[in-house]
Amino acid sequence: MENPLRPREVKIVKLEKMSSNFTLFRLKPVDEKFPADKNGMIFNPGQFVLAGAWGYGESPFGPASSPFESEFIDIGVRRVGAVTAALHHLQEGDEMTLRGPYGNGYPVGFFEGKDIVMVTGGCGIPPIAALIEYMIARREKFGHVYLLYGALTPKDLLFRERYSAWEKSIKVLLTVDRPSPDWKGYVGLVSELTKEIQIDPVNTVAAMCGPGPMARALENIFRPLGISDRRIFVSEERKMSCGIGKCQHCTTGDNYVCTDGPVFYYDQVQGNWD
Repeated sequence: MENPLRPREVKIVKLEKMSSNFTLFRLKPVDEKFPADKNGMIFNPGQFVLAGAWGYGESPFGPASSPFESEFIDIGVRRVGAVTAALHHLQEGDEMTLRGPYGNGYPVGFFEGKDIVMVTGGCGIPPIAALIEYMIARREKFGHVYLLYGALTPKDLLFRERYSAWEKSIKVLLTVDRPSPDWKGYVGLVSELTKEIQIDPVNTVAAMCGPGPMARALENIFRPLGISDRRIFVSEERKMSCGIGKCQHCTTGDNYVCTDGPVFYYDQVQGNWD
């Protein structure tokens, strides 16, 4: 039986600095391609992996690349602690460890045939980026698709190089709290972007990933749209250690984020925000 805690060796084949403290790592297996399931996917959008370096530990990350890409996985690393600081010192060609994918992602089968509203903020966008790549690859299976994304400043908006490609298939709406002199987009809360979309709430699902304050604001974002709680899927952020429900570090209410999530129905985690 394969040990679920045993990491595989991966090599950093690309580093892309996206903001002052956020870098995209492109990781390629040292030995062989990532294994794909019967649908050709190496992970489900919304699942997480545990990446790290020997001697420093691991941290959880939601893959940001296409789930149909078996040659590599992209993860976004925000420098916030000892492990991520160590990762930020690595260079292209260095090796890391990777475990997973773990947990339950967004129910993409349930999303089919419906309008999709994706909401995220700041560094919460990587799992949403993977979901976007999935939807673009199977665009004919979905109705109207919207991305509502907010950040502190224009420089804090991540994955900027992907927007032009995304906009060919979905509607991308961006907003910032503090605009720069050359910013021509929206200014204000993400909730205000809902004025720019048109949906049928009965046939719409919402996918969200972001920091605690944004999660707490979900009621102001989705209640006016009329989307029911069981059509709102929230990716919870917690500090995870084992990834398989043994260490009990990632409880949210009566659930473990690593095994019961990280994607939950809104009413499952309402009030349990970080």
